[in-house]
Amino acid sequence: QVQLVESGGGLVQPGGSLRLSCAASGSIFSINAMGWYRQAPGKQRELVAAITSGGGTNYADSVKGRFVISRDNAKNTVYLQMNRMKPEDTAVYYCNAGIRRRAWGSISDYWGQGTQVTVSS
Repeated sequence: QVQLVESGGGLVQPGGSLRLSCAASGSIFSINAMGWYRQAPGKQRELVAAITSGGGTNYADSVKGRFVISRDNAKNTVYLQMNRMKPEDTAVYYCNAGIRRRAWGSISDYWGQGTQVTVSS
């Protein structure tokens, strides 16, 4: 069994900051890429940022220069530092990870339960 548990969501004013965390636990051999997605009401889920096991990063154009993704491989944890936040950042944010549970196994996608982020004055 593998679990991804997110934390750090909440209400923030425009221009403010929040930091999301996502910890993976359970039967894990290795973790490939990790990432954050978001889904606003009435919209499709979209990639916000992703990071490879080696630290390579990728960002949505809408968050470049404002959000920073990082990971701690020793803790199986990925972070999303969100700065200069805007009302359009309001969404449910989901953690995602590609996890190999056995040395000889395939990589499977796992998702967190989601955490609400609201940017409003």
